[in-house]
Amino acid sequence: MSTSVSVLTPLHYVGPWQAIVVGGGHAGCEAALALARGGMPTLLLTQNVDRIGWMSCNPAIGGIGKSHLVAEIDALGGEMARAADKSGVHYKVLNSSKGPAVRALRAQCDKLAYATAMRRTLEQTPGLTIKQGDVRRLWLQGDALAGVETSAGLQFAAQVVILTAGTFIGAVCHTGEAQSIGGRAGDTSTLGLGDQLRALGVRTLRHKTGTCPRLDGRTIDWSRVQPDPGLTPPPPMARNGGGALLPQMPCHVTHSNAATHAVIRANVHRSPLFGGVIEGVGPRYCPSIEDKVIRFPQLETHYIFLEREGWQTDEIYVNGLSTSLPADVQLAMVRSLPGLENAEIVRFGYAVEYDAIDARQLSRDLMLPALPGLYFAGQVNGTSGYEEAAGQGIVAGIQALLRLRGEPVLTLSRTESYLGVMVDDLVSRGAEEPYRMFTSRAEHRLVLRTSNADLRLTALGRALGLVDDVAWQHFLDRRDRLDGLVAALHAVTVKPDKAITALVESWGGGTLIQPATLAQLLCRPEVTLPQLAQFLPAHIDLAQFDADDQEEVTTQVRYAGYVERERLRQAKAQKLEAQLFPADVDFAAISGLSREAMDCLVRARPQTLAQAARVPGVTPASVQVLSFWLAGPRRMRGNAAATAALPNES
Repeated sequence: MSTSVSVLTPLHYVGPWQAIVVGGGHAGCEAALALARGGMPTLLLTQNVDRIGWMSCNPAIGGIGKSHLVAEIDALGGEMARAADKSGVHYKVLNSSKGPAVRALRAQCDKLAYATAMRRTLEQTPGLTIKQGDVRRLWLQGDALAGVETSAGLQFAAQVVILTAGTFIGAVCHTGEAQSIGGRAGDTSTLGLGDQLRALGVRTLRHKTGTCPRLDGRTIDWSRVQPDPGLTPPPPMARNGGGALLPQMPCHVTHSNAATHAVIRANVHRSPLFGGVIEGVGPRYCPSIEDKVIRFPQLETHYIFLEREGWQTDEIYVNGLSTSLPADVQLAMVRSLPGLENAEIVRFGYAVEYDAIDARQLSRDLMLPALPGLYFAGQVNGTSGYEEAAGQGIVAGIQALLRLRGEPVLTLSRTESYLGVMVDDLVSRGAEEPYRMFTSRAEHRLVLRTSNADLRLTALGRALGLVDDVAWQHFLDRRDRLDGLVAALHAVTVKPDKAITALVESWGGGTLIQPATLAQLLCRPEVTLPQLAQFLPAHIDLAQFDADDQEEVTTQVRYAGYVERERLRQAKAQKLEAQLFPADVDFAAISGLSREAMDCLVRARPQTLAQAARVPGVTPASVQVLSFWLAGPRRMRGNAAATAALPNES
C-alpha cells in the first residue's frame, strides 16, 4: 500500500488527490497531465496500466482536421505531439497541394514506443499517481459526488472526477456470429457504470466502432505491393519536442479487387452489422470494408494501406480493411489481395459496440450540471479517434483544474480553436453517430492553422501553468522571430532595375514595373520566401526559420486581406457567443418559436445565442426571436403575456 494513502476503513481510500481521472487512454492521459501540471494532486485509475496510451486501432497520430487538434494540444502544454515524435516512424503531409489552412501532418508511430513514452511521462510527472483498478460505480454521498468505487469494492475520494471510459461502458466485441464482452480484444468491459449513469438521468447512446485484421509481415510478398515512403527528413509534430527520434520505415499499398468484393457479397449476411445484431451507429467517415462494398457497388477497388506497427514487431496493420465478418471470411478476403495471397492473420478484425453519453447534457466545460464535479471526455462523449479524445481530455482537465482553483470556467470559442469547435459541436449538437473532426467543421479555419496554434494558445497554456519555462522561452523566441521577419518584408522595398526585374521574371513572378516591398513580391504565387532572402536585412538569417516558420510568415503576408475580413466575421460571431441565456431559461415559454425549434432548444439547452443558431432545427427566424427575447427587459423573461409581443416565426 502506498505510504501517501491513509486508510479510513478497509474499503475507503482518502489520499492526497483532489482529482480522479478514470481511464488511461488518450483522453485520460491528457486530462491527468493537465491537472497534475497545474498543481493538483491527481489519481489516474485504469483497468490495465500496461495499456496506458495504447493505440487500440490504427498506429498513427494526426491527419486531416486531427493534426489541428494535436497542434493545439501541444500549444496548451499537452503531450500527444511529443509522444508521436518519440515514436514516429513514417510522416506524411496530407492536402499538400491545397491551401495552408487545410494541410495536415500525419505520423505513423511505433505503437509500443508511443505507449511507453506516454506512460513514462505520466510516471515522471509530480503530483500524479497511477493505480490499476476497474471503476464500476461513482461514489455518491447523498446527491453529491464523493469519488469512485472499483470492482474490488475500494472507494477513492476526490472533489472532481473525469470519466474517460472510451469504448468500455457496456462494451461487446463482434466477430461474425461470435461475441465477447470487452471494450477491446483481450480487455474487459466496464459493467455497472452505464446503468448507474442512466439511473441518474444521463441519456446514453449506442455506438459502434471497428478495427481491421493484423497480419504477420513475414508472410507478405513485399515485391507485389507498392512502396509508400514517408517524408525525409520527417517534419516534427511537436513545436519543441526535438523532432522524430526513431529510424523511419516505409508503408506499402495494395488494393481490393473483384475477388475480394465477391467474398464480401457472398458472406455479407454473416456480418453482425448487416444482420441486425449490432444496433449501435458506426462512424460515417471510417466505414468497414463490407460497408464500402455494399454502399458503393460502382467502385471496383479500394486502396488498402499496409502499415508496420513498429520496429519491435512484424505485425502489420491493414488500414482500409476494418471488418466484423467471421474469421474464415476475413482470411479469404485478405488472401484475395495482391501480395497477401499467403498472408497469415495474427489478430482478426472485430467491431465494438458500446455506450456513449449524449453530450448535449454537458455544459461547455464538459461537466454534467446535474452532478457538479463530474466531467466526461473522449470517446464516451460520442467521438471517434485518438486526437478528438486527447483534445477533450486536456479541455476537461483544464476545466476541472479551474474548478478546483475556484476560478471561472474557460470558454474556448469556435473563433479561436478547433478544440472550441469540437466541444461546441458536441454540447450543442450531440453525436448521434461517432464524431470526427474535419477542417470543414471550422468556419473560421483560415485563421486556425497548425502553423499558428502556438501563437493562438500557448499564452493561455502558460497562464494555466501547463507550459514550462523552456517551452515558454521557445514560444517567445519564435513569436519575436516571426514578427521581425514579417516587419522586414513590409519595410524593405526593391526597385525595378534591370537585374532585379530579370531575377523576378526568372522566378516566374512576372514583370516588375514599379517599386515593390518584399511582402508585395511574396504575394505573387510563384515567388518563395527563400528567393527573397538576399534582400533581407543582415540581422535576419532565414536559416533560423524552419519550414513551419516560413509557411506561417508566407501565409500571414499572402492572406493578410482575407484574414482581416475573417477577423471581422469573428468579431460578429463573438457578439453572438457573448449573448448568454439565463441558467434557468425555459425555451418552451418563449413565444414566437415554432414547435420544432422549441423542442430542439429544450433538448439541446444551448447556453449562448450562437450555440442556439447552430442547433439543427433552429431556423434564422427562431434566432431572431431569441435575439429579441434576450434584448428585452428582464421582467419579460418567463412572462408569457409579455413575450407574446415578440415576433412570431410563422
